[in-house]
Amino acid sequence: MPPLIYIIVLILGIFLMNMSKFDLNLLVYLDVLLRECNVTRAAEELGISQPAMSNSLRRLRDLFSDPILVRTSDGMTPTERALELQPLVRTVLEAAEQAVLPKTEFDPSASTRIFRIMASDYTEATLLPVLLKRLLKEAPNVRLDIMTPSDVSFHDVERGKVDLVINRFDTLPQSFHQVHLWDDSFSCVVSASNPIIKNWNLDAYLSGKHVWVSKTGMGVGVGMSSDDVQRLGWVDDALDKIGAKRNIALFTRHYQAALLLGEQDGLIVTLPSMAARQLSNNPSVVILDPPFDIPRMRLKMVWSPLLQHDPGHRWIRQLIKTVSEEILA
Repeated sequence: MPPLIYIIVLILGIFLMNMSKFDLNLLVYLDVLLRECNVTRAAEELGISQPAMSNSLRRLRDLFSDPILVRTSDGMTPTERALELQPLVRTVLEAAEQAVLPKTEFDPSASTRIFRIMASDYTEATLLPVLLKRLLKEAPNVRLDIMTPSDVSFHDVERGKVDLVINRFDTLPQSFHQVHLWDDSFSCVVSASNPIIKNWNLDAYLSGKHVWVSKTGMGVGVGMSSDDVQRLGWVDDALDKIGAKRNIALFTRHYQAALLLGEQDGLIVTLPSMAARQLSNNPSVVILDPPFDIPRMRLKMVWSPLLQHDPGHRWIRQLIKTVSEEILA
């Protein structure tokens, strides 16, 4: 039977098996799973979470009424049915990629494309200046449209209206692609004239008045309360674990505002260390390590599956990843 007939039979067979369960992304997941024979490595290659990939494997097993991958002494081994599907799925995906991709590759030096990026001001202060320097050199006519977390919803990202989201997140839709950019520790910024620095310990920390700063996730924010530890985030959650609580005098969603408030006598600002470093040459403040353990925060880059294979999008993602590695070096 000619290969084209095989492809048609495969596609029609999938549709007829169960239209309500069919998702074209499953073919992509199946292709990578059969190539890697490892759920974790497949998830990493696609930029999705391991639970999301495990869920996709369960859906594939249900869709084809076959285990697809079976655990053996040699690891995860494809079934006979999976081996039959592998070359057909690869042919379908290659044909689809050729149909949707532009005829020419993305040329950053000649492009006038606008990339819309949602980023907190923490990201603006730490990542974007270095990224912009690289853009001016490698792609002088490419432009960035930087949006705040409150400007964007997950639905906007899902539809591809926003190219990238760079932030830290509590939760993400499983369908989104994501890449880890870096982890950051926390630091405390206090006025250089604050006597608290002479005896810096947990008791001193708790005796002061604090500035809370955060903007995790996306969407319009709501009012904060010092009693809602779960929503307050990393710092207050860490304190709660040791049975302590700080006195929050001011809530802000802006890291730059929080840094300015660090110069005020009597205030303590606890925020990611890479943001605090902006004040390292400011004689009006002192940067201290927190007197208790705070889990490191994780910065991620997130995008819609709709943009995964776009050449220009692949280019800007790789550039941001490279810039992040340079910052950490």
